[in-house]
Amino acid sequence: MTMTSTRMDLLPAAALFRSLGDPARLAILQRLAVGPARVTDLVAALGLAQSTVSKHLACLRGCQLVDSEPVGRASVFRLTQPSVVELLASAESVLAATGNAVALCPTCD
Repeated sequence: MTMTSTRMDLLPAAALFRSLGDPARLAILQRLAVGPARVTDLVAALGLAQSTVSKHLACLRGCQLVDSEPVGRASVFRLTQPSVVELLASAESVLAATGNAVALCPTCD
């Protein structure tokens, strides 16, 4: 992405941020940053319903941010893009620097 990016050039980045735009998906990515996990591990760690976790994993897999490997009767999920961890850390830095103004912004909704 450059300063002269056109609107069309920015569509993939917008799609990436849309894929990260759900708190459940962010929580799943943060947990997978620690290491691979089964759906049951994610359900226990995040306190979400199994169907919710599965739905969000399908989205993240479709975006190629996570993948899975069958292990016995379960699937183990892992991050495919370690740079997602850096992106999440950068987002936390921006939120801290702005005093969470982005999260509280009434005009961006």
